[in-house]
Order: sequence, then C-alpha cells, then structure tokens
Amino acid sequence: MQFQVLNFFHGKAIRHVKIAISGTYSAGKTSTVMALSRYTGVPRTLARTIREILPEAVPGKALAEVTPAEFLQLMLRRHTGRAVQEALLGDHFISDGSSLQEWLYGAGRVIHGMNPNANAGNAGGRAVVQDEEMQFFAKAVDQYALALKSHVKSTYDAYVHLEHELPIAADGHRPMNDGFRATIDKMLLQTLDELEIPYYIVRGTMSERLTRICELFDLKPVLGLDEAIELARQDYAAQDFRLETERVATAA
Repeated sequence: MQFQVLNFFHGKAIRHVKIAISGTYSAGKTSTVMALSRYTGVPRTLARTIREILPEAVPGKALAEVTPAEFLQLMLRRHTGRAVQEALLGDHFISDGSSLQEWLYGAGRVIHGMNPNANAGNAGGRAVVQDEEMQFFAKAVDQYALALKSHVKSTYDAYVHLEHELPIAADGHRPMNDGFRATIDKMLLQTLDELEIPYYIVRGTMSERLTRICELFDLKPVLGLDEAIELARQDYAAQDFRLETERVATAA
C-alpha cells in the first residue's frame, strides 16, 4: 500500500496515512497506539473514553447500569469526540479504535444484554429475552450503524486489527463476557469486508506489533524501539483509571 509523502520529521519521511487500530477491549489498542505514535512520530487521536464521558453524561451510574436510551447518548458523545479529533489531525493520524466501536458495543448489547456481565454464564453469553425497550434500542442502533459506517468509510485508509490474545482485564468497567467480546470481534471484521476497507490482523509482543505495522505502511521510526515502548508505558501509566463512579465522588 502506497501513501503520499507528507513532510519530514527529524530527517525521516512521514507519509499521509489514516490508520485505525481496532480490536475488542483488552486487546491492547491503547498501548499499541501510544507506542506506535512514539515510534513513528505519527500523531494519535485523543478522544475521551466512555469511562471519562460517563460521569457528565449519566451522573452516578456505572456502565453496567445505563439504560438503552442512555447508551445511545454515550454512543453519540463518543463518536462526536472522535470525529472532532480526526478533523483536527487532518490526513495523518493513528486512531485508538474508530466509530465502528461505538456502534458495535451497542449492537453487541442487543445480543448479550445491556449488562453483558449478567449473561456471561448463559450459552454464548447471550441475553435470554428481549423486551420492548430493547427491541426499540436494536432499531435505533441499526440506524446509528448507517451513519457511523459511512463516516468510517470516508475517513480511514486502513485498519490494523489486534487479536485478543490476553484475558479480559477485570477492572470493574469492562464487561466480563467472552461471548460479547467474540461477537464484537466477528462483526467488526465482517463490517470491514462489507465496507471494503483494507485491514491487517496483527499479533504478538509490542515489539512485534510495531515492527509489523511499520512494515505494512512503510512507516519510518523516529525513535529506538525500546525507547518508544518505554515512553508509551509511561503515557499509559499516566492515565486516570478510576471508575466512572469514583470520578463523580471525587468531583463532589
């Protein structure tokens, strides 16, 4: 895949490229994006996470407690934040996920329930019943899909998809439901095929991931590999990992 040369950074060619690093939660998207940005000098998007958005969008609630209507608001806020960041960076960035994630986390809840944790013990981690409210939620999520797919199709050059090689991190925020995570993974790749967006499945250690991604897109390092990974480790550790409910308590 060829990309137009944009400029030079520390004497090294930097190319026009808009890459989404995709995968389900606990796949290592954020740490990979941080390390890749440090390694190549390509800027990364800095849209806020759901954990950060929740306290102002749905005060006092954890993600597992939101209603279908509230989740639609979260989807909209998260997509808007991404779109603003993408616009600010223009034609040259690495994104931590994409707006497909917003749609898929809603679509996954249609199958596995608004609180996927509650259905983790069922066959495939699926919800047993779907009431009238969830039936309407499913229709609304389908409409969101039309808009978000169109946005993604017009935005990204390619995706790098990370296999979920690690167990789900039990942090009190992510759904502990392997069936839910598998559904998201499968639907994401099917959607990229549908949209005819090229994607590459990448696996392995952080060093192996960075090396492979740079090979795929002809990205040139601006730092040493070990230095970039260490700086990314510091970036990751500097994040605020408090639960959404703890953020509200602290603010109060």
